[in-house]
Amino acid sequence: MKPAKEIRVGNIIMVDSKPMIVLRSDVNGSSRTGFTYKWKMKSLLTNSPSESVFRGDDKFEVVVLDKKPVTYSYFADPLYVFMDADYEQFEIEEENLGDALHYLKDGMECEAIFYDGKAISVELPTTVVRQIIYSEPAIKGNTSGNVLKAAKIENAVEAHCHNVQVPLFVSQDDMIEIDTRTNEYKRIIRN
Repeated sequence: MKPAKEIRVGNIIMVDSKPMIVLRSDVNGSSRTGFTYKWKMKSLLTNSPSESVFRGDDKFEVVVLDKKPVTYSYFADPLYVFMDADYEQFEIEEENLGDALHYLKDGMECEAIFYDGKAISVELPTTVVRQIIYSEPAIKGNTSGNVLKAAKIENAVEAHCHNVQVPLFVSQDDMIEIDTRTNEYKRIIRN
């Protein structure tokens, strides 16, 4: 058990017997009156957000989740199926995947996150390389400053195609590197 003052953003804790990930932590108070911690959290089981305020000496159980390397296999409506090296399949609900849906591609390697022996989510690599399947052409003269345009990237499930803001020189069929944590363009990949 850890006191609230030792819990950091990204920690997974048990709140009312439910595993929650701490997304944001705001500290208020003083050493004389005591500190309070306002946390923005998300349930790992239902993906529902919540906010709560705790005293610095409130105690929480920190959960360490199991992770296993897996490969994305296929979409079996409404579940996404992943397979490990031993050909064991794990099904994960769409609502538990979050932004990972934008980057899934057949054969993509990632890590499945387990809670109580059940796969509840996946963790993507920090960066992925994707092909642009549609982008407006650059307009001559529209180059003052750091101008960006929307580009649609390839994806395994058409309904979850994602737009990324890219510089004007990036065009259709280019390969780009994307940071999956921030959903931002990093660089163009040239052969």
